[in-house]
Amino acid sequence: MNTPLDHRTVLMAELLARPAAASASADPLRVVLASLLVGRALNQGVLSATLGLSQADFAALWDRYFPGEPIRLQDGPGKDSLELDDIHQLLLGHRAGNQVSEVWLARIVACACSGRDHLWQDLGLANRTELSTLMRLAFPTLAALNVGDMKWKKFIYRHYCSTEGIYLCPAPSCGECADHAKCFAPEE
Repeated sequence: MNTPLDHRTVLMAELLARPAAASASADPLRVVLASLLVGRALNQGVLSATLGLSQADFAALWDRYFPGEPIRLQDGPGKDSLELDDIHQLLLGHRAGNQVSEVWLARIVACACSGRDHLWQDLGLANRTELSTLMRLAFPTLAALNVGDMKWKKFIYRHYCSTEGIYLCPAPSCGECADHAKCFAPEE
């Protein structure tokens, strides 16, 4: 019997075995991008089938990082939040500046922030460690500010609100989250 974990592993291996452009193969974020795509293939998370990217950006990501026949991706239930553009700009302002994938990931993460679960779940990633890797590599100056190991969505919203002078700023789903008490818990 195939479990979702088995299917994720097989799809990840298939995507990462594709002969990507040299710059894409060397991008440490390629594994995270593959996991985002696999999440959409498995209908995990809230992102659209294009991960929240324009058709042109999604096609460029696919062609550069995972050339060949696309895997079937499904649209998630996500909707744009009022803060989408502001969160996107916040992330762009903290990007490492090493890869074009950081620009795409800023949009992808901003789109997933509208979801109701933890950010790694709304992104369709396998676990929070993948999200922490994404944040550390793509947005290192922002990640370095998360010294209390706050959950990423709450941290992003808190940082956004503090820079905008907004004093009452819950992340979109904190009031409904079953893990509310664990928001400052250490990584497991």
